Amino acid sequence: MSRAIRIHRVAAAALRYNVRSLFSDNSFAASVTVDSEETGLYGFPVLKTAKGFRRFVDEAIESVGELASRISQMPPSEEVINAMDEISNTVCSVIDSAELCRNTHPDKEFVEEANKASMRISEYLHFLNTNHTLYNAVLMSEQEGSIQSEEARRAANSLRIDFEKGGIHLPTEKLERVNQLNTQIALLGRQFNENIITDPGHVDVFPASCIPKNMQHHFKPIYRQFLPVDNEPLGLREKKKEKGFRLVTDSSSLSSILKWVSHAEVRKQTYIIGNSVPRANLCVIDKLISSRHELAQIMGCRSYAEFAIRPNMAASPDVVMDCLLNLSNMVRLKADAEFKLIQDYKRTVDNDVRADLEPWDEAYLTGRMKSSACDLDSSCLEGLKLLVQSVFGVTFSSMPFSPGESWHPDVMKLLLHHPQEIVALVCNFPNSRGSSISKLNHWDVETLFHEFGHALHSLFSRTDYQHFSGTRVVLDFAETPSNLFEYYAWDYRVLKTFAKHYSTGEVIPKKLVDSMNRARNMFSAMELQRQILYSLIDLTLFGEQPASPMDTISIVADLKRQCTSWKHVEGTHWHTRFSHLINYGAGYYSYLYAKCFAATIWEKVCRDDPLSLSTGTAIRTKFLQHGGAKDPSNLLRDLAGHSILRTYNGGIVPDTSSLCKEMNL
Repeated sequence: MSRAIRIHRVAAAALRYNVRSLFSDNSFAASVTVDSEETGLYGFPVLKTAKGFRRFVDEAIESVGELASRISQMPPSEEVINAMDEISNTVCSVIDSAELCRNTHPDKEFVEEANKASMRISEYLHFLNTNHTLYNAVLMSEQEGSIQSEEARRAANSLRIDFEKGGIHLPTEKLERVNQLNTQIALLGRQFNENIITDPGHVDVFPASCIPKNMQHHFKPIYRQFLPVDNEPLGLREKKKEKGFRLVTDSSSLSSILKWVSHAEVRKQTYIIGNSVPRANLCVIDKLISSRHELAQIMGCRSYAEFAIRPNMAASPDVVMDCLLNLSNMVRLKADAEFKLIQDYKRTVDNDVRADLEPWDEAYLTGRMKSSACDLDSSCLEGLKLLVQSVFGVTFSSMPFSPGESWHPDVMKLLLHHPQEIVALVCNFPNSRGSSISKLNHWDVETLFHEFGHALHSLFSRTDYQHFSGTRVVLDFAETPSNLFEYYAWDYRVLKTFAKHYSTGEVIPKKLVDSMNRARNMFSAMELQRQILYSLIDLTLFGEQPASPMDTISIVADLKRQCTSWKHVEGTHWHTRFSHLINYGAGYYSYLYAKCFAATIWEKVCRDDPLSLSTGTAIRTKFLQHGGAKDPSNLLRDLAGHSILRTYNGGIVPDTSSLCKEMNL
């Protein structure tokens, strides 16, 4: 559904002056500080109990109804846009809270009530998006020319476009069909995810010794009769059983098995089964492609990809396709060399000069070829403190929750303090079993810094309209801050401020950081190639449709063969668990745009002195604080220079030179 009351990320709601963001990806949640008497989940007094979600929705609907009534009486003006922004904020506060709760809360009742609240407010959101009174008020306010500020004009334009994504400007018959299609698309997305959960697949492995002992506790033990031995007494045969394990091949388990199990046949079987389920999603994807294509055509577009990309910087699927193919060509030579490196390693290990490299070998062999990860203790929080103080001139410290504000005893709340502002940041970190210390491996630290980039985008946002706050930006710009902050997680100048051995306190050695970076970069071309492949699949499936229905298995297999050196295993269809097809639909390329933009910003702005206040000031004032209130291409150019991007065929493509230099392409 096109959301005039727009939510680009679940975590994007923000008050106009005091930022309120609820990060639903289990890494971050932020809220404005609350008075001591205010209690309730996330600082909302109404959420003292699970059933408070019902009242939360009721109050939001009542408040929005009053605002809508006021708008209907207003002349075309900037006040209309202000009131629409209040509606957006009110609805988003409920949606964000419900989404965070249902994804993180340990109490079943809270989760159930949050689910109900999410469904109710989503239905109400649909009502708002099809409200002609609100649409006409926005349309007239934009056309009358009485709006003074640039941001208000952008807000009016953005609201109108978002309304029209739902087809509100179409004749009644077409609008009804658009509503039907949007409902169908939402149901198909839900079915896709449910199928992944209900049909994860499994492999029964015998004997138990095929599974490393340190992994065996993750799997269900099973038993079978030993095969009979000649001349063995019958009674003895019946008593002897062989132990094995049932390996459920959900995505997380499959990833671990492929990385850590040395037994090649076990990896092969789990790869094949894990990438062949759920078969029901083949039909779901076909229906999704058909529904999205019909929707796009009603909207006057040649494809769903055109419909989805048109509001973004790229502007058209042709621009994205050319960008992806150029990247693919640039990375191919080095990716092929990396493939050969792995193949040679396998042939050496197997003592077989003709051994073929199989898809189920990749994670295991590359893991062996890389240096092992380093455990970093919870002083990474100290590192973040030093980082934000050095770079942004702000401090943060621990603070207690108000009663009922948190959803789990392990959650910590940290107060960020700036001389002119105060906001609170709430973070979740994994606990080590039996220890009060939270130890993170380096990949967790990278994830932490990635999400911290999103957090800062919201926390430092200072827009007049919450509609543009923080991560509320065009899709192919949204991941840039998070990608930028990943660089900080790999820079020794940053790591030495907090990466210490959890028991000795020894600072992480520079040689180890250098080794970690070499391991990280060892197969970087193949990883980039993989992201290009995902983007091409996403773009092709939702691109212009052939006369007869496409065979998605063949398309995915052909693209893999064309873009990589890896084989396609007949009978597999891994894309039936690729949920980004549901969530992004022709937008997966945005990760690559962000990667290119971040590489340029790091090289041009941060690399020489990443911890300096002047670096942070530039990132904050020229970039983070504007959210979506300004043209993203102008923000990028102002921060990193005109060469960071270029116009091409009516759209924007990122400059790839910094990324290529970084990867030695």
